[in-house]
Amino acid sequence: MRRWVIALGVLVILLVGADFGAAAFAEHTISQKARTQLGLSDDPSVNIHGFPFLTQAISGDYRHITVSAEGVPVGTELRDLRVGAELEDVTAPLSDLTSGNTKAVKIGKLTGAVTIKASDIARVSPLDKIQNLRIDQSTEAYVKYGDTEEGKQPDPTPTDAAGEPTDGTTAGLRISGDVQVAGQKVEIFCFAIIELKGKTISIVPHRLQFGNDQSTTTVPDAVQKALLPNFRAEIDTSTLPLSVTPTAVRVDSGSVTIKGEATGLSFADLSITNTPKG
Repeated sequence: MRRWVIALGVLVILLVGADFGAAAFAEHTISQKARTQLGLSDDPSVNIHGFPFLTQAISGDYRHITVSAEGVPVGTELRDLRVGAELEDVTAPLSDLTSGNTKAVKIGKLTGAVTIKASDIARVSPLDKIQNLRIDQSTEAYVKYGDTEEGKQPDPTPTDAAGEPTDGTTAGLRISGDVQVAGQKVEIFCFAIIELKGKTISIVPHRLQFGNDQSTTTVPDAVQKALLPNFRAEIDTSTLPLSVTPTAVRVDSGSVTIKGEATGLSFADLSITNTPKG
């Protein structure tokens, strides 16, 4: 009996090892294909969730796959995007995965997030005129009303259908950097609202101030009128990786993240078409 127990234990270990080995092979295959489609220098991270893997592989149905990548380039302005995708209800025949053919891979639902760093936003016209551009969070109330009682009020928290907190289609944004005023380089702070409208993200500046939200110095109206257009910009999200419909935008220190969802996609929809050459 003891020998049978030991043999059974060894068999279980071998089966578990085979399961993890098969999962690792499938993850590596998907990672290599995603690397080619996204124009990356390194393989992205791929994680096939759920155990055992082999039962999913045999049926060709996967409940949840996560793909994430750093340093994704798009065009000449956005060169260092962070991309994350949660793929649900994925259909991928085992024969296609083992042969490296991902064209037939179908995705039931994709939830994606693309993070644009301040260094990339600084290349978007006309923000490219601002030196040492930095990005930070701000409440929408402070953007609109400044250092007043109204400006000190917290923003309402958006919720989803289940009542859980979520990101909204607008967010407060503080852009800071150096600009030329009367021939002098001056550090200035612009308080803006970032808005998601269809496939476009708009940065709409509301007011400028010298100093920061802890110490306010009023910018003369004439200077405001002259400089505010330098902080108004748009980013076309249709050029970004992942074929999702943008649903939310979030501002973090040093970056802006766009979130979205899509259904009924193929693996090829993870690709981009305007990766810079060379």
